[in-house]
Amino acid sequence: MPIDYIPRTRELYEPLPPYRWTDNRALPIPWAPMTKPFGACRVALGASGGVYVDGQEPFHFKDDTSLRKISSDVDFARLRVAHFGYPIGDAVEDPNCVFPLERLREMAADHTIGELAPTALTFMGGIYSQRAVREALIPPIIEQLRAERVDLFYLVPA
Repeated sequence: MPIDYIPRTRELYEPLPPYRWTDNRALPIPWAPMTKPFGACRVALGASGGVYVDGQEPFHFKDDTSLRKISSDVDFARLRVAHFGYPIGDAVEDPNCVFPLERLREMAADHTIGELAPTALTFMGGIYSQRAVREALIPPIIEQLRAERVDLFYLVPA
């Protein structure tokens, strides 16, 4: 069943000051044109659905800015989900709906994309603080993408 995100967010954060939505419409778009075809690109998966691997620490609820690194060849039976912002039943049954790593593996196998980066990145999408996202979450993501020489970052929201 679809979730009406804005009312749900208001409900979840009711005890806190009113949520201030980010409005970036006046900022320039950081456009980076493709420099090579998809079939030659190294692609990394990023997902905000709270996916982690059995043995890693589950995500905490609300404002968790931690990052989980998941090997791109992970056994899907080891994947788990912890998230407060959406019903996780479908994601538990089939992680591909919020973490489409198997689909990306297929795309690499049929050469739609060049290859998968060795590491997929997951995090908790329910972070109230824009500052925390900018200062705590984004820098390690950028560092990982640069370290693995990623051409494209496929970001999947939950």
